[in-house]
Amino acid sequence: MALLEWREEFSVGDPAVDHEHRELIDLVNAAAGAIRDDSSPSQLDRAFGDLLRAISAHFAHEEQQMRDSRYDETDPHKQDHERLLDALRDIMDDQAHDPDRSAEALVKVLGDWFTGHFATHDARLHKKLGPHSHD
Repeated sequence: MALLEWREEFSVGDPAVDHEHRELIDLVNAAAGAIRDDSSPSQLDRAFGDLLRAISAHFAHEEQQMRDSRYDETDPHKQDHERLLDALRDIMDDQAHDPDRSAEALVKVLGDWFTGHFATHDARLHKKLGPHSHD
């Protein structure tokens, strides 16, 4: 199973956001590795919990920035966030039944989503926001 790797096409042109996105990729790989390595249920829960918390926090921060800036594409951007969270929850539910397929699905679904989302929604948002705080 190939893991996710950072690609330049993921860059939104903001080093702090790109750093956060790289961290999310590392967490995807950690969760996929935990599934692949047949980790204990507590280790799997921790890996998925870390991933879900990091993604949720990143999305909450980004959505707050959109509200603060009165961003005109907030609704479709937020809907895309919700699609990923739903897909991630489905993979989490499925991993106990078919770990190999779940690990591959995690990498594929999130890799495809990152490619599309970073290049469209995030690039557009961060171009509009310009240099800004990431606190």
